Amino acid sequence: MSNGNHARKPRFWLRVAAGVLFVAAVLLIYARFRDVLSLTALAEHEDALRHQLSSAPLRAAFWATVLYVAVTGLSLPGSLSLTILYGWYFGFWRGLLLVSFGSTAGATIAFLISRWLLHVPLEARFGTQLAKFNESLKREGPFYLLTLRLIPVVPFFFVNAVMGLTPIKIRTYWWASQLGMLPASAIYVYGGASVPSLKSLAERGVSGMLTPQTMAALVLLGVFPILARIVIQRIRPTPV
Repeated sequence: MSNGNHARKPRFWLRVAAGVLFVAAVLLIYARFRDVLSLTALAEHEDALRHQLSSAPLRAAFWATVLYVAVTGLSLPGSLSLTILYGWYFGFWRGLLLVSFGSTAGATIAFLISRWLLHVPLEARFGTQLAKFNESLKREGPFYLLTLRLIPVVPFFFVNAVMGLTPIKIRTYWWASQLGMLPASAIYVYGGASVPSLKSLAERGVSGMLTPQTMAALVLLGVFPILARIVIQRIRPTPV
């Protein structure tokens, strides 16, 4: 038994060290390029960004996805701004594809970091909430996670962290998150796709987004949780 425990300890600390190095590297990159990725800075290079997309669309999509996964996976600020920006930059359908899969991949990374690296401190910190999550998962299954994603009452970073401590399977977590985050992602990407230019958005602020299309998207975003709650209540299996 002792040999087995000694064998597991080095592997555990290697995972912790690798995770710490990865997080530190991403945080350093974020701190270095945070100002470069500001709306004002991007607006100054709007024409160059458009040229980059037209000349190398696959490379632009690849790095945009890497950035989105890193931001969401480490729960860094800016995911909402990136969602709107990707709608403007890639258009609705391509932007939605990148945001949908990027957000799910990032959420899954945060889920795995919680499960493999931060289990002990997070369990100590969120023990009461974890018990409630486990009870709800036993009673409702994947529908519970789907509800949390469709009706975002609980912050997503908290859902990612606590779900990593539950026995839910990775593939179940993936599809429920992918499906549950899709509607809100579509609304925000649609709002971004309706923005005429970054320059107008940088100059006018939020009012630069208030086109008829974005107003409709905002109304839909307010109504959607109510509709989602009604639909989920109808299709959710009755607890045994």
